[in-house]
Amino acid sequence: MGEMSAHPTKPVIAVSTRPRDAGDVSGWSDTSAAVMQMLYVEAIWRAGCHESMLAPRHITHDEAVEILQRVDGLVLVGGGDVDPARYGQDRHPEVYGVSEASDSLELTLARAAVELGVPTLAICRGMQVLNIAMGGSLQQHLDPSEGWDPHRLGECHPVHVVDGSRLSRVSPQQFDAAWSYHHQAIDRVGDGLSVTAKADDGCVEAIELIDQEAWIVGVQWHPERTAATDVQQQRLFDTLATYAQQRS
Repeated sequence: MGEMSAHPTKPVIAVSTRPRDAGDVSGWSDTSAAVMQMLYVEAIWRAGCHESMLAPRHITHDEAVEILQRVDGLVLVGGGDVDPARYGQDRHPEVYGVSEASDSLELTLARAAVELGVPTLAICRGMQVLNIAMGGSLQQHLDPSEGWDPHRLGECHPVHVVDGSRLSRVSPQQFDAAWSYHHQAIDRVGDGLSVTAKADDGCVEAIELIDQEAWIVGVQWHPERTAATDVQQQRLFDTLATYAQQRS
């Protein structure tokens, strides 16, 4: 970003959006759309930042670098599944919501964010994107009959945090009530990433970049869902804003 002015501006956070086909949005029967839940934006606003929304599209690495050089931070939001071909697997029958445009945008942005050290909060699908971008893989479906807790689908649960991690500086020991909605999980951890939180059933709930120069953190739950009333969850966005301010 440019030189600091006498009146520092608020950091700008780039935020990915979700694709919608024509007719999926009421009143827009003849055009597709890029959408995002306002919960993400509201959490970014509370953290003292502006948002810049990015529509799903195929981009090159150079384009991703150009985008990220114009902003101060990045949020990769939740959504449908990443194409398993992106991590060398055949598609499980339960995989849904694959968007090649979203995969291209977000995987390319994630790699560029790591290269540039852009402060990043990757949420749910976003955490999985970060892991795949760094060469990791996913377990494509968490079957409750195999010991995975059913609270994966829209309930709150505790998340236990690794001491000494970036995440532990946001909330020591644990997040008490993490709202989760996902059916996939981290399997092989990507290069340069470390696991920094797990749920009671062993599901990986957070990863972060090992490089201490960059604040790049992924969480499997949805902090935006409860951030308006849960200071632990809002603190994730506030911490992202603190690091983004150093770039603005």
